[in-house]
Amino acid sequence: MKIKTTRFGELEVDKKDILSLKEGPLGFEALKKFFIVDPGDQTLILWLQSVEDEATAFPIIEPKIFKPEYSVKLLPAELNSLDLQSLSDASIYTILTIPKNVTEMSANLKAPLVINNKTKNARQIVLQDSKLEVKWPMYRELKTYIVNFSSDDSKRTTVEAPKATTPEVVSTPTTTTETAEKTKNLEA
Repeated sequence: MKIKTTRFGELEVDKKDILSLKEGPLGFEALKKFFIVDPGDQTLILWLQSVEDEATAFPIIEPKIFKPEYSVKLLPAELNSLDLQSLSDASIYTILTIPKNVTEMSANLKAPLVINNKTKNARQIVLQDSKLEVKWPMYRELKTYIVNFSSDDSKRTTVEAPKATTPEVVSTPTTTTETAEKTKNLEA
């Protein structure tokens, strides 16, 4: 299906990729259908795009990227609301706030987006952990991760690179006088 967006233009989206948020994201409860857009840039930031409102899209990111020790603990009722047996069948994202000064970017660790990967039901859940922040500054950690990220493209492709050929080196004999002149020119 084709979906118009103000940020990404018209996108072709497979119906199986549509997420259902029965309660809508916090502050946007009327919006129930979303999909994730990967803009394909180096930032690792994805977008939760509304199907119903082309102008509404939230920047999201996997928290393990910038905070590896981050963990989500859901109550049984919260797991049931997403038809989840365990979090191993879910994807977890945090919603970002990106102000004009991008170095002040923050992540909402208190209310992550939890997606059931099988049913595509999703929900933004406010966690009970009082130590979690709504605006956790994460720009420095994200930047460090991106800079230190190494990619081994050989593991992701089956295409072989063309074999490099070594050019023939042709040497011409030089006299001692020519060598001395070349050395003198280099030193000058």
